[in-house]
This record gives sequence, C-alpha cells and structure tokens, in this order.
Amino acid sequence: MGVRNLSIQELLEESEHDLGLTLLAGRAGLGNQIVCPRIQKPGLAIAGYIEHFHPDRIQILGNTEISYLNAVDTTVGKAAVKQLCSLAVPCFILTSSLAPPDYFIDAAENAGIAVLKSELDTSTFISMISRCLEERSMPSTHMHGVMMDVLGVGVLLTGKSGVGKSECALDLVIRGHRLVADDVVFIKKKSATVLIGQARESIQHLMEIRGLGIINIKDLYGVSSIREKKVVDIILELVECDMGQDCDRLGIDEHTMDVLGVAVPHIVIPVRSGRNLSSIIEVAARNHLLKGMGYHSALDFHDRLLARMDSRLPIGEVE
Repeated sequence: MGVRNLSIQELLEESEHDLGLTLLAGRAGLGNQIVCPRIQKPGLAIAGYIEHFHPDRIQILGNTEISYLNAVDTTVGKAAVKQLCSLAVPCFILTSSLAPPDYFIDAAENAGIAVLKSELDTSTFISMISRCLEERSMPSTHMHGVMMDVLGVGVLLTGKSGVGKSECALDLVIRGHRLVADDVVFIKKKSATVLIGQARESIQHLMEIRGLGIINIKDLYGVSSIREKKVVDIILELVECDMGQDCDRLGIDEHTMDVLGVAVPHIVIPVRSGRNLSSIIEVAARNHLLKGMGYHSALDFHDRLLARMDSRLPIGEVE
C-alpha cells in the first residue's frame, strides 16, 4: 500500500492517457524514477539561469526552448545544456515533434538521461501528462473480493475464499449488472473521500467459477456486462452464518471500513442456504441510493415507533 514511483520506461509504455511518447535518445535513462508528480518547462534554465529550476521534475521542452537552442551560439547552448544535465533530471520530453540540436542529444546520452518526444502540442501534452502522473502517484492498495457496478453503485463484495462471491457476481451479471474486477480488486485513492476500484490488466474481464474454471465475461455477455473502473461506494462482506448467530435486524447502526484513510459504508451479509444473495445485493444498492437522497428506511421506522410510544398509544391501535 502507498505511493509508488514511476519509471521512465513505464511512462514510455503508458497507453491509457494517449501521450504518444517515443524514445529519441538516452536509453540508459529509462530506469530513472519519477518521484515528483509535477512537471516543469525549463524556461530561463535553458539559458543558464537555474535559480528556480526543480531537477526532480520531468522537463518539458516546447517551441520556445528548442527555438532558443537552435538560434543561440553553439558554445553558449552547450554550456547551458551541460549544466541542466548535470542536475540529473528524470527525463526531457519534447512536444510537437520538435527536433533539438545534436549537442543536446549528446549531452543527454552522456548524462544517462532519456529524451522522449510527443506529437502533441505543448499545452495539450502538459494537461495530459499532469493527469497521468497525478493518477499514477495516488495511494493504492488491493483487496481480495469482487467489484461490481450494481444500478450505478460501486459494490465491493468481500469475504472468505469459497463463500460464493464470484458465483453471486455472475448471477448479478446475468441480471444485467456489470463486472469491474474479480478475485483481486486494485484500489486507488482519487481524492480525500473517493476510491476507485479496477482490475489488474492481466485479469481484466475474467472471472473464476469453481467447476468451470476461468471465464471471460466480456466475451460471454458483451461489452455492456463490464466496466473498466468504478467508485467504491459500499463494501458488502459475505459471511457464513448459522440460525443461532446474531445479526443486524434493523439496520439503524451504520458501520464503515477504513480503506486508504477513506471511511466506506460496510455491511455484513449473512450467507446460508436459501438466501437469494443477488436480490439482497440489489436491494442494498437501491437502499444506498435512497440514503444518498436523504431517506433512511430504518431511521424512519425508528422515529415513527418513538413517536407512537410518546403518544402512549398501543402499538396495534390505529389513530
């Protein structure tokens, strides 16, 4: 759990945000780590003024920087670029498919700094890579369970192995709901109160059903049966239960589970023969939506009961 650094090699291979990066030079620097999710345009640093230069950030070179290097005296340009490369920046990225002078490439190669390029214009690229770095630097963890989109509610099913999570999720898919992840749910913290659940790329759209093995939900039920990612709205924990075990009968007390510092509503669902878990999960999702609109069934019943008791009327008497 925690924030994971990103290597230049991983950034180069990143495909989700369509950065369109290719390696121009400095292959030896592909192992460099990006420890800061912010970027910088070197600006005056390219001319030798490094007072406010941040060497821990990716350096984006646009038309201004490259035009300057192509126009300035070669000796002056070499000295400025050599100074920049001595600060061990993670990498240089050129936008708009700009071509730097040869001495820039040579200096980066000698310093072991990767030089990447993108066809995107500078402003578009900065916006996209900033979003990419922010998402990749989010605190993350993984949980054993199944993530579903039920009526627009992100439901994370947890419980011991063999309790029936995947079978229940399959029934929900057949009912028209959507699978996000099975077995291992990868969770990222998007903001102070929002968690995003998704599957690892290697097991995306796949589900394990005991007796059948691995099945591909997307191939079996179509693209409408899957989602790439979903906000984690509630956690439903499936637990084996016998008739004598105490369980919540009213639902007045609300419980939460702490995941990456976010308090997620947590409901324990007893599992035993004869219970229609898919219907119960659908009702839990609908009830969560109602609570979001300000209506709490259990509290409403509790308030009506207290009001009747205060009026000193018998429970069965009609006013």
